[in-house]
Amino acid sequence: MNTLLIAQNTFREAVRDRVLTGILVGGLVLLALTRVGSALAMGEDLRLTVDLGLSSISLLGLLVILLVGTSLVAKEIERKTIFNLLSRPLPRPVYLIGKWAGLTGALALVALVLGTALSLLVCVLGSSHHVPAIAQATYLAVLELSLLTSLAVLFSALSTPVLSALYTLGFFLAGQWCDDLRRLASHLPGGVREGVALIADVLPNLPLFNMRSLAAAGDMTGLAHLGLATGYAVLYCACVLALASAAFESRDFK
Repeated sequence: MNTLLIAQNTFREAVRDRVLTGILVGGLVLLALTRVGSALAMGEDLRLTVDLGLSSISLLGLLVILLVGTSLVAKEIERKTIFNLLSRPLPRPVYLIGKWAGLTGALALVALVLGTALSLLVCVLGSSHHVPAIAQATYLAVLELSLLTSLAVLFSALSTPVLSALYTLGFFLAGQWCDDLRRLASHLPGGVREGVALIADVLPNLPLFNMRSLAAAGDMTGLAHLGLATGYAVLYCACVLALASAAFESRDFK
């Protein structure tokens, strides 16, 4: 129950935040601007619209995480409101999970609005058969954002907002290249190969959530891929939040 209350409060705060509103409006404007550049797409205007529309969901969601998510805990500490919360019979892990769930819900709402707008635009262009693929890609984008939110909560519980944003951005960029790291590891000698492979395994496997190219072509992914991505996101978020909880338990706010 406490987790749900914290999640609801965090969701309301995020939705009321001007940053979220501005990014949502910016996403809709960016989606409209894709039609302006369609003349330069050389017959690939629909593919360009879908690709950029789905990219905007991930990138704008990341921007929300960097601007809002990385200060979730630090803001409470700065305002001294965290003392009132933690003085009650409220376990610190419950507090962190509630923060993660609330922001994830707000990001899911943004993705839903932008995904729906993209689907409507595609239908207007006479390509309604792309809608199921867009829905799948939007779902995977939400999973990706939930995973990044868990990292933002972890860093926010341990460091300052600026450093938390840098760490989260670093994990996002490195996670995009984890497959390349695994291929690199296969060409390295002994201990170095194992070390690089371990780093690649620890980094979030973000390419797993990227089906923009498929959706742009109107193709859908399989249920096995969706199930694997869902299970991976749940497991990764659980591990990161468990680590955040363990570190947050020992933190002294005095």
